[in-house]
Amino acid sequence: MLIHHQVALPPNYPYTPISQHVYLMEPAKEYQFELDPFQKAAIASIERSESVLVSAHTSAGKTVVAEYAIALALKNKQRVIYTSPIKALSNQKYRELESAFGDVGLLTGDVTINPNASCLVMTTEILLAMLYRGNDVIMREVSWVVFDEIHYMRDKVRGVVWEEALILLPRQVHFVFLSATIPNAMEFAEWICKIHAQPCHVVYTDFRPTPLQHYIYPCGGDGIFMVVDENGVFKEDNFLQATQSLLPDQDVEYKSFKGKKANVIDRSTKGPSDIIKIINMIMQRDYQPVIIFSFGKSLCETYAMQIKQFDFNNEEEKRLVKTVFDNAIDVLDVEDRQLPQIKFLYPYLLRGIAFHHSGLLPLLKEIVELLFQEGLIKVLFATETFAMGLNMPARTVVFTDVKKFDGELVRYITSGEYIQMSGRAGRRGIDTRGIVILMAREKMAPNAIKEMIMGESDNLTSAFHLKYNMILNMMRVEGISPEFLLKNSFYQFQNTATLPALEEGLLLFTCLTDTSPSTFSHVKYLSRSPSSRIGIF
Repeated sequence: MLIHHQVALPPNYPYTPISQHVYLMEPAKEYQFELDPFQKAAIASIERSESVLVSAHTSAGKTVVAEYAIALALKNKQRVIYTSPIKALSNQKYRELESAFGDVGLLTGDVTINPNASCLVMTTEILLAMLYRGNDVIMREVSWVVFDEIHYMRDKVRGVVWEEALILLPRQVHFVFLSATIPNAMEFAEWICKIHAQPCHVVYTDFRPTPLQHYIYPCGGDGIFMVVDENGVFKEDNFLQATQSLLPDQDVEYKSFKGKKANVIDRSTKGPSDIIKIINMIMQRDYQPVIIFSFGKSLCETYAMQIKQFDFNNEEEKRLVKTVFDNAIDVLDVEDRQLPQIKFLYPYLLRGIAFHHSGLLPLLKEIVELLFQEGLIKVLFATETFAMGLNMPARTVVFTDVKKFDGELVRYITSGEYIQMSGRAGRRGIDTRGIVILMAREKMAPNAIKEMIMGESDNLTSAFHLKYNMILNMMRVEGISPEFLLKNSFYQFQNTATLPALEEGLLLFTCLTDTSPSTFSHVKYLSRSPSSRIGIF
């Protein structure tokens, strides 16, 4: 397995290379399996109390690194915080960590469990609220903070919360960042090194435990066509064969309204049968369980209703579903058990069908997640938030469209979004390969599909912006101001990093427009500089 290791160091830091690291005491946690090289490098960083960013594909084993940081903190009688971007992931991590370590608490907007525990699982918003409240009792004892899915920091709406929290956390805290692959991971590490005056390692691997095969299903057709094999080879002949029957915008018309999500209107009479055809094909080939991603809450439920005639569970599985469901809703009042959403979902669960989106009641989301983990859900319709870190892989992932409405316009999903969702395909140690199927509704250029499937992940860019509630919160904290946050933000760090190139461009432009002999030496110098960029600035 090929791994890449880099480290950002503060000035005059007495650094010893990871390869020369010597464990001074017994490891904080023993594993029953041989650790992968990237896990060993990351754990060595943690042993030295040095922050680390672990960038790897889904199911590669990043959680092992976070668990080691938690074990080390508990061994040293210190506290540790585990943050995640969504409540569903916080709930899942709480269950996993409580089973492994015992002394674990959960803090979300909905639930508070054991708030004085040594290991606290929470959403990033809860952590930020604690920092603004000045919760010194907890923060004085915290030695490590784990940020799961740190690439969520680029989110336009909520990403600023990650930056605020990272800026406000005290310098004695060390970090474990878990992320999907990030091309500019080292830039992020350099920012952490700068604002916290501590080393930050980057451990990166592109190893994927279960290779993926990517297929296209042309809507209205009868079969799937492999366009990228498990070795990453693009098969253009198959792509052209798959899309030759499609016309530009043949099946779907998108209408966007200001302030509203786009409506996706299926002009084809074949639409409902496409889902049925693809489900039939998946079951015949034994490709289940399957996660079907749709870019809309109502679409998830609509697609589920289209296959309500299917029944994927046997009588024993139905009995288990009923037991889990009854035990879960037993905590509700009798009146609440009659809520329409509860009564609507239950018959689908018995058949091995479910949907998962932000509009689902928190209790129902937990039931769906638990049943899916236990193999009692064979077909799950979900929005893209389900791909945000939840450890719930399937054998197959299906995209019902290659376009989404992002709040402003309808666009193709990015390579980073595709990587995040398709990464749910393939269960480590169970499947020899994962299956990813794109439902194509219109003709696409080969380069567009190739870029989507085989392109790089999106860069981690700052989404920092000042908000009114941010300014009000800062007024409650001594020594914190908008200027302080702006100066230390990743946004400012990234902008500052572009200045040398801009200065060189400006100087070159000045030299080229000034014909006096005294400027020629500057032009010669710039042409020799390997870092210079020539262009219009």
